[in-house]
Amino acid sequence: MRLAEHPVARAGLPFLVAAAAIAVGYALSVGLAGYFVYLGVSAVVAAIALLGLGVVTGTAGMISLCQLTFAAVGAFVVSACNVAGVPGGFVTWLLLGGLAAAIAGVLVGLPALRLRGITLAVVTLGLAAAADLTLVQIQFPGATEGLSVERPEAFSDDRSYFLFAVLVLVACGLLVHFLRRGRWGSSWHLVAFSERGTAAVGAGVRTSKLTAFAVSAALGGISGGLLTGQVGLAFPASFTAIQSLALYVLAIMSGAHLIDMAVFGALLWVAVPELLKRWGVPQDWGFVVFGVLGVQALTGRGNLGTAVRNLWYRRGTTAGVGLTAEVADVEPLPPGDPVLEVRGLSVSFGHVAALSDVDIAVPERGILGVIGPNGAGKSTLVDAISGFLPRAAGTVTLDGRPLTGSPTRRARAGLRRTFQQDRVPPGLTVGAYVRFVARRRLTAREAADALEFFGCPPPRTPLSRVDAGARRLVEVVGHLLAKPRVLLLDEPAAGLPHEEHVAFGRRLRQVPARFGVSVLLIEHDLDLVRSVCDTLTVLDFGQVLASGPQADVLADPAVLKAYMGETELL
Repeated sequence: MRLAEHPVARAGLPFLVAAAAIAVGYALSVGLAGYFVYLGVSAVVAAIALLGLGVVTGTAGMISLCQLTFAAVGAFVVSACNVAGVPGGFVTWLLLGGLAAAIAGVLVGLPALRLRGITLAVVTLGLAAAADLTLVQIQFPGATEGLSVERPEAFSDDRSYFLFAVLVLVACGLLVHFLRRGRWGSSWHLVAFSERGTAAVGAGVRTSKLTAFAVSAALGGISGGLLTGQVGLAFPASFTAIQSLALYVLAIMSGAHLIDMAVFGALLWVAVPELLKRWGVPQDWGFVVFGVLGVQALTGRGNLGTAVRNLWYRRGTTAGVGLTAEVADVEPLPPGDPVLEVRGLSVSFGHVAALSDVDIAVPERGILGVIGPNGAGKSTLVDAISGFLPRAAGTVTLDGRPLTGSPTRRARAGLRRTFQQDRVPPGLTVGAYVRFVARRRLTAREAADALEFFGCPPPRTPLSRVDAGARRLVEVVGHLLAKPRVLLLDEPAAGLPHEEHVAFGRRLRQVPARFGVSVLLIEHDLDLVRSVCDTLTVLDFGQVLASGPQADVLADPAVLKAYMGETELL
């Protein structure tokens, strides 16, 4: 094993990078000319603001066009603390500014719970414009009196203040790095890719969005406080709506969800206007440059940051499924009493009855298969049981207790589900996704064994390099490691070749004994159903056509006629 691949080396790598960044910052603070030291502080301030945008936009997938409004909150708090002489000095004021901005971020994030896309963009841009007008009227504390903000005593001159700004940037970078590796970061990736997928693993969609806005805004507030210390006074012209919009475009263009690309974007933020000034071009044309590059990124033609990054990192090959290897069989356990019972389940969309008085029961330690032609109501059944159709009539009980409420609540009660569509976010590694979905502490061996059992790629494999079929199996593994009482599988083998269908069936058959999880399987592949399911329920036009032991159901004349055809089983 190479040193860089050793777990201890990987754990210490962020701190090594941080130490190197501080060393570079110190060298620049000593070696740069005074004017470039000033520009360096501006770049650091922009990098911290871009880190925040990378969280809320690049990772959590929400549009925020008011990042400099949060910076203004931080600047306002630092200025007010300076005027009031709040104990603790500049570092304390900076943290208070970040905290105040985080609170503002939560308040701004509340509309994001219901708004998406262009609507959310309009709301946040409107907030930025309103804040811009308000700041012009009220000004920042101490601005009219010319009361300059006191820098930290040990970093009072420009060169040392640049080093202080680098230290703050490094601290913010480490914070973002470890948050992204933790549960919050995984929830941001998942909520950006699929809100339904987030709810289905028991994670709160509201919490995921609000924490992303809070962290992003806190970083914005810190950047605004640093800017105030750099200039000495805060001015409304530093926090305009057009600058917030340009910063958002720059975040998209540079790929600011990556820490190194946030720094790269900050260098562009400072370098482009500076170059235009030296060439005798008005600096406002920098917004045009950023806009053109941003349009390239938004139209799917790639961003400049990714292009630069790919010069340094080789793209990996796509990982697939490895289900051909034999695994040791575990003796199946006899099915027990029903653990999940559905009674009288009915769902209507307008005048169309999708389900009518459906009764099913999933046995303890068993696998119930639900089959039926397209349009029979299979996916509607799973949506209703898992809480995505709250107006469904009927009762659902788990271990004899009523199962009600949101999908998140039902997942936490012990009912998990997968989806026909891909709900696995490409921004995580296989291991990070599995740990997040499991929602409990896993040992590295436990996760690796489960992934190996289903032929999935190793934990450190980026999901962006995993093909669709393998991602479906990774999703299954994550839910199984959560140890729910029941797992609803909605066509989990979709995207797998036929021979791998069969291999997957052999493994799925062992799930109740190996993982202690009962399974409801929605599937149209009869070979897989025959090899896996103890009992079957057949749906046709939203009604139960037959239900019972597999052999009896597959021999039922009504099933043969309505679903399989007279010669299907010959």
